[in-house]
Amino acid sequence: MRRMFTKLFALIAFSGVAAAQTPPSPADLRGYAGLHAAAAKGDVAEIERLAKSGEKLDIQDGRSRTPLHVAAYQKKYDAARALMRLGANPNALEFQQYDIITIASVANDVEMLKVALAGGAKATNVTSPYRGTALIAAAHLGHAEVVRVLIAAGAPLDHVNNLGWTALIESIVLGNGGKDHIDTLKALVEAKADVNIPDRNGTTPLGLAKGRGYAEMVKILESAGAR
Repeated sequence: MRRMFTKLFALIAFSGVAAAQTPPSPADLRGYAGLHAAAAKGDVAEIERLAKSGEKLDIQDGRSRTPLHVAAYQKKYDAARALMRLGANPNALEFQQYDIITIASVANDVEMLKVALAGGAKATNVTSPYRGTALIAAAHLGHAEVVRVLIAAGAPLDHVNNLGWTALIESIVLGNGGKDHIDTLKALVEAKADVNIPDRNGTTPLGLAKGRGYAEMVKILESAGAR
């Protein structure tokens, strides 16, 4: 019974995380003006002109997205660089509590992630309705390269979100046991993430991997001293 509940809880969490981020809709994009419109188009010259004229760099749309959030969602790298260079807050949170680091991490957008980090965005930020981190979001999705970049940037390895899960646990319970999630788990273990922090039911990562039949993950965890 507990295993069925855990699987159902994981499915609900997966669906919720996947749906939580809300990029600008086509209607939003059509309705944007000023810096939001310039960011969406990647128009650096217009961004610079508007900033010089006094438009607020962190002006928010109806969902608290700043122009920088829009640039991150739209993958406009030069626009993001320009906004941060001009003084936009790289750690601002939109209405669902996402920052540009987490937006880039969920999108598996390594280039935007590096742009964000270079502009002062912090891999330590607590984000999302789940009170997690970009590292947890990336681990959940099996974005191994993003995970490695975040680890190098000092992301907290053992942060526990409000579901009771670490990045390492999410790579197991919200993964499929395939190569991407195995590589993610391996990166976290090699970075010395704690392999024995249990979930809310007291089940350790090793127990979770064994329960799902993820033999390669079990092997990695046991080699790292998991119990």
